[in-house]
Amino acid sequence: MFETLFKYPRVVARHRTGPSAEARERFLKQPRLHDLRHAFAVHRLVSWYRQGADVQRLLPQLATYLGHVHIAATQRYLTLTPELLHEASQRFERYAREESHE
Repeated sequence: MFETLFKYPRVVARHRTGPSAEARERFLKQPRLHDLRHAFAVHRLVSWYRQGADVQRLLPQLATYLGHVHIAATQRYLTLTPELLHEASQRFERYAREESHE
């Protein structure tokens, strides 16, 4: 389950001497709370794109749900994934092909 939920690269913080191989392995296998928040935010955005929702209008709701006062804090959770890029590209392509942009 976690393998499909956490496909995004993670940065391993290194100390001056670096963590032991065992500590690194344990760290990479266990999802952190923020990993869940990142995955939730990205999956929510992809879902909105697939539903054809107005993502810009819904971002403040996502920010509130995550407990953020400012959208900028929420933007830090929105990692660009292949799925998100694909959905956003399709949305832009449909927009670009329209003759009238109101």
